[in-house]
Amino acid sequence: MDDFTANDFTTRTYGTSGLDNRPLFGETSARDRAINLLVGGLTSLLVVVTVISSFLFPSLPPWPLNIFFAFCILMTCGSVMVLIAWYRQGDLDPKFRKLIYYMLASIILLCLCANLYFHRVDSGT
Repeated sequence: MDDFTANDFTTRTYGTSGLDNRPLFGETSARDRAINLLVGGLTSLLVVVTVISSFLFPSLPPWPLNIFFAFCILMTCGSVMVLIAWYRQGDLDPKFRKLIYYMLASIILLCLCANLYFHRVDSGT
């Protein structure tokens, strides 16, 4: 039988118990944390505004196309949340952080397009 101790598994399980506050992939700077909070907060705010707007605009009852648009955005958010969870658990390589940022930027653009559509912002013609 092999001589394993509890310390042999700390790299795989640390951070999940809430007892260890070390970052998963080395030292995380305050700048990185601020960027994560800013991008995540902006994306969350835009998604909430978009979902609410899909039900309220242009009039009540909501149009099914607006609800479908918001549902598609929420489905995309679900896949990003899974990637973020895997990244925080250490199951994803740090290079996938750029992919997460790219997908969050795509969600922000989708929310902007959806809100412009919901509020009927035309090209002026």
